[in-house]
Formats: sequence, C-alpha cells, structure tokens
Amino acid sequence: MAVAVANAALPDSATGRAWASVLLLVIPWLGLGGWPLLASRRRGRGPRLDFGLRLSGHDAVLAVALGLTGLIAALLVALLVTLVRGVAMTSAVGDLALGTTSASRAALVTLAVLAVVGAPVVEELAFRGLLYGTLERAGVGAVGCVGWTSLAFALFHLEPARLPVLVVLGLVLGLVRWRTGSTAAAMLAHATINLPGAVSLLLL
Repeated sequence: MAVAVANAALPDSATGRAWASVLLLVIPWLGLGGWPLLASRRRGRGPRLDFGLRLSGHDAVLAVALGLTGLIAALLVALLVTLVRGVAMTSAVGDLALGTTSASRAALVTLAVLAVVGAPVVEELAFRGLLYGTLERAGVGAVGCVGWTSLAFALFHLEPARLPVLVVLGLVLGLVRWRTGSTAAAMLAHATINLPGAVSLLLL
C-alpha cells in the first residue's frame, strides 16, 4: 500500500515525492501499531492493562534518564563501529530526509514530529507491548524478554549497518519496560532517544 501511494503521489514533483516519503513511513504503522491494539482488544484485557499504558512521575523520570543513557551508549557504539569499518554510519530516515523529504519544509517538519511521537508509540506497542507481554505470559524471564524484543526491534529496521546500535537501543528500551512495567515509559524513553535526530532533521 505504501509503495502504491508513493508512486501515485505526484512522482514528477519534488514536493510530491517529499510527502510520498512521509507516507512510506506512516502507512506501515497502521499494521505495526494497529495489530497490537486489535489483538489486545479481541484476546486480551485491553491495551491499558496488557501493555501497561500508564506513566507515573517516577517512571517518567527513569524513562528520560535511561533514554539519555541509551543515546550516549548508542553514540559510543556507533563511533566504535565507524572506527572499525572506516565508514561513517547513517540512518535510513536521515538519508530519506536529506535526499527526498527536504524538498518540502512542511513534509520535513512532519517527518521530524513523527520521528519523536509516532515512531515511539507504534514501535513500542509492537515490541515492548505485544511481543514483550506475549513472551512474559509464556513464562520467558526478564532477560529473555528484554533480549528477544531487542533483537526483533533491531532486525525490524532492516538496517544491517546499524544493527549494533539498534540492539543497544532495544536493550535500553527493554530495560525501561522491565523496570517500570510500563510500555508508556518505554515510549517516552524512545521519544527521548529520537529527539536529537528529529532536531537534526529540521536543521537540514
């Protein structure tokens, strides 16, 4: 669906391609975030209980602190990988923004906002919500839940060059979910991690 919409969105216009790049990011979210919500409503106790969609002040502070810690750890891993490979590491969203979305300032701002708000919500619903909760209910321990969801999260992004960084970020987000029992806290930590990248998009 995303590819069809992108091809139909004024392919000969730079502005059209810019907005199409945003749609390519957002349309798959309907499934990524929608499936956990649907599954929880039909077979669970509802998203609020199943995924821990609550956020206390203490959990919020911990989420931001661990999000910042994860960001620093990811930067160190990225630096190490860059030194070993001799090639600077980039991100798919950053490349997309620079190459296509930047043709429209409004599309670029939308992409940045979605990176801070949309991505954390849908990805955490899928990985630290549905997948983590399913593993937990199946009797998998905390280490297994954090580890498996981190690996799934990293592989989902389809960016082999950034796999070590994504695994580190997944581990941090899994740690937030484990320590707080809250997917909402993981969303806040994820937003904290994505914020600097979103700001950098706006500085293009």
